[in-house]
Amino acid sequence: MTRLHASLLLLTSLACGFARAADDDAPAAKYEPREHYTKYEYRVAARDGKKLFTVVYAPKDAGQGGKTYPMLMTRTPYSCGPYGVDNFAVRRLAPSEAFLKAGYIFVCQDVRGRFMSEGTWRTMTPHLDVKRTPQDVDESSDTHDTVQWLLDHVAGNNGKLGLWGISYPGFYAIASVIDSHPAIKAASPQAPIGDYYQRDDGYHGGALMLAHNYGFYTGYRPQQTPTVEPRKWHSFDYRDRDAYNYFLKLGNLDAIAASLAGPDGSQPAHNPYFDELVQHDSFDDYWRSRRLPEHLKNIRAAVLTVGGWYDAEDLAGPLSIYRAVEKQNPGVPNRLVMGPWVHGGWMRGIGQQLGAIGFDGKHSEWFQKQLLLPFFEQHLRGAADAKIAEATVFETGTNVWRRYDAWPPRQAKVQSFYLQAGGKLGSSAPTAADAADRYVSDPNRPVPFIAYTALGMPKDYMVGDQRFAATRPDVLVYETEPLEDDLTVAGPVGVELFVASTGTDADFVVKLIDVWPQDAGPEPAQPPRDKPVDVEPPTPAFGGYQQLVRGDPLRARFRHGFDKPEALVPGQVEKLQFELPDLNHSFRRGHRLMIQVQSSWFPLIDRNPQRFVRIRSARPEDFQVATQTVYRGGAQASRVQLMVVDPARAELPPAK
Repeated sequence: MTRLHASLLLLTSLACGFARAADDDAPAAKYEPREHYTKYEYRVAARDGKKLFTVVYAPKDAGQGGKTYPMLMTRTPYSCGPYGVDNFAVRRLAPSEAFLKAGYIFVCQDVRGRFMSEGTWRTMTPHLDVKRTPQDVDESSDTHDTVQWLLDHVAGNNGKLGLWGISYPGFYAIASVIDSHPAIKAASPQAPIGDYYQRDDGYHGGALMLAHNYGFYTGYRPQQTPTVEPRKWHSFDYRDRDAYNYFLKLGNLDAIAASLAGPDGSQPAHNPYFDELVQHDSFDDYWRSRRLPEHLKNIRAAVLTVGGWYDAEDLAGPLSIYRAVEKQNPGVPNRLVMGPWVHGGWMRGIGQQLGAIGFDGKHSEWFQKQLLLPFFEQHLRGAADAKIAEATVFETGTNVWRRYDAWPPRQAKVQSFYLQAGGKLGSSAPTAADAADRYVSDPNRPVPFIAYTALGMPKDYMVGDQRFAATRPDVLVYETEPLEDDLTVAGPVGVELFVASTGTDADFVVKLIDVWPQDAGPEPAQPPRDKPVDVEPPTPAFGGYQQLVRGDPLRARFRHGFDKPEALVPGQVEKLQFELPDLNHSFRRGHRLMIQVQSSWFPLIDRNPQRFVRIRSARPEDFQVATQTVYRGGAQASRVQLMVVDPARAELPPAK
């Protein structure tokens, strides 16, 4: 070989090496779904003849040369648009880009009575255990008919279908697998509604979740279907920036319901959906027919239920659905995932922080890659066992994931904390029989649920600093000494209060709070300070932060049952028993446990006039001041009951 030839070979080799290095450094080409998928639109006939609008995005090579793919379906009341086969939105149907790249036939269906589907929409469609005629339809039957149609008409499917959805679509996902079609192999209901009246979106402890529902129903209204409108929800003008003042000025729920037209009258004065919600203010037949968990039977699909510990809308739903599937479908793979997320945060956020509280990691991405995709790959494509624990739950406080073989953990032991004299909270019950604390509750000056002005229901209220409430004379406060060791709580929180009122009705709100040490330092989430100012804003102090961990009310008229409203007898002692929703939280060494008790939480919940009247129509004179007494001694020792675990006995999941 000549020296010239050797030099040319060397130069060529170097050039190729530099080219490869440049290619390695170049950003990866953006994945474009349109290059890989084709969109189709169908009107699928249900057994009663109603047409259900269904969108299918199929891989371009589906059915070619025997190539098959599993189907993944979402059923929604919020639109499968944009409509038209040339308008693409397949990313909305795929839980993540990894699903798009893995290859699925994605299906979306407008549920009955919404957007392009015919029929009548109903809140939490009642399930019919017995169907005698083709006119007897529910979400299970609509899904069964749709799945069979897809199997018969969509080329290149492998005969297996999965369901998933968040919030209302989460409800449809789990309601669809009752008496499930054999082709449905997996379902992941995420933030699903289980019981709209009891601790999901509608009512908590018999009290209306006012701010959330009002905000939702300003935009979610009846439709004349089929229609592609509204393409987006109309903005609603409160003519105020403070929901506290806005609702207080409106008065009772009748007046609030009549305000949904907005100031310009562009919308109807009433929303029938909101009117229904307000009208059915006890657990009557309307709500009884819509309670889903008891109908979750004959499920033949694997179930992965997902929720967020800070889901202000549907925290209870995932937990009640997991328990019902577990109890009523022995042998069916049934898994629970609860993470540090707000409503749908595992898909719509990073999962790293909520308000002032950080979680030390990008937990949404970890969930999508390590749990959700492997779950569907296993059950729809026959991939390896995803090895998902019975309960994969994030432990707030320590910010680690735990794996348990049951939820609540089998090893959890109940530990009581009693309200004591001098605002103390301890494990021993006071002995003085007549021990009690009192406060005056004024429904015309209710306790706010946040310390700042806002409209709607801010997501960070669930970890909000409660120091603003602790200083009010109408809030009772009890706290422990600093903890000598971590205290980890896993499961629901039992509440047992002995109370009396000078009124004939009252709400009792109980909040469980994690009090940070005074030397905790500055608040982690500080606003940017990159602009010069004459006087800098104060640095938020995190020392002494009273972090809300859980809170819920009980409307005392429902103390004997949510279907049995009954007046209080003024001055008569009553025992109230209820639960705060589940948590998995570690109160760290040096922190304190705190309990706050109050009789309003506005406008998170509606106001109780403190007279036994029909609350929705209460007159101004019905809203009366009352003195509330909380007893804490002898046989009337008020307490909370925590399910305490040793987290060392839990298995940690694989590293993120």
